[in-house]
Amino acid sequence: MEIISQSAAETESLGAAWGREARSGWVIGLSGDLGAGKTQLVKGLACGLGIQARVHSPTFALVNEYLDGRLPLFHLDLYRLETPEQIYSAGLEEFLQPDGVTVVEWVERWSETIASLKSRGSSSGIRYREARIESLTPTVRRIVYEDFGA
Repeated sequence: MEIISQSAAETESLGAAWGREARSGWVIGLSGDLGAGKTQLVKGLACGLGIQARVHSPTFALVNEYLDGRLPLFHLDLYRLETPEQIYSAGLEEFLQPDGVTVVEWVERWSETIASLKSRGSSSGIRYREARIESLTPTVRRIVYEDFGA
């Protein structure tokens, strides 16, 4: 599916819609350049889940956990991790079978593990959504996403 977002508010609104439909076990992978709107989408997702906390990028922490919504939200950012070995040693794999919703920014850095998740999604009950956010202008974004699994 492809959506053109005309503003940060529209990107956040899309995320809120995803949050309202989210079920436990969902994993959402996001890719896009710096400033493309990945965290903006996550802010909306958190809102759709009923999370009241201020959402910010976990670039330096690797994971931010938000537990006060309808479902827990685990927000991962792989920007500072450059190799699959670094990601593996960070111990992030537990978040790929969440008791809640996991969002992974810079998901392309985890390609082998995510490929496995895509292929086994339906048999494991995990729903994986992959979204690419592309800046078309300073305010307009193209968001292309696909669902895999249950």
